[in-house]
Amino acid sequence: MITVETPERMNRLGRALAGVLRPGDLVLLSGELGAGKTTLTRGLGEGLGVRGAVTSPTFVIARVHPSLTGGPALVHVDAYRLGGGLDEMEDLDLDVSLPESVVVVEWGEGKVEQLTDDRLEVRIERAIGAEAEDDADPRQVRLTGIGPRWAGVDLAGLGTV
Repeated sequence: MITVETPERMNRLGRALAGVLRPGDLVLLSGELGAGKTTLTRGLGEGLGVRGAVTSPTFVIARVHPSLTGGPALVHVDAYRLGGGLDEMEDLDLDVSLPESVVVVEWGEGKVEQLTDDRLEVRIERAIGAEAEDDADPRQVRLTGIGPRWAGVDLAGLGTV
């Protein structure tokens, strides 16, 4: 578990996480509204060196940010408004984008796990008992690698950045 005290620190965690990501990686982000999922993804985009401002794709469902550095594109999906599973998301062609991109899906639990046997699950929770409100209260971030891709990847070390 990684404690993240500020939005700036969440952004830094995203930049550090980008350093361990590679084409074909699926990242599932979960947490309540305002937990910091898009802030983390913004840091990922900065770390991957992609074009365009990374903002919440809530109303467009998905945005593709091509790489400016020759690395993988970032496909940022917000599945909040999608009620069904992978069938409902089929029109997004995530299975086509996945091999050459890093695909980040907010609110993807129970919806996109079937895309690949390997995925990184990122759970962001507000710290219990925090005195401050909104973005000022600390978050607890749990990074869980699922599948052989993540065997031996030091995710805990990302908490020191």
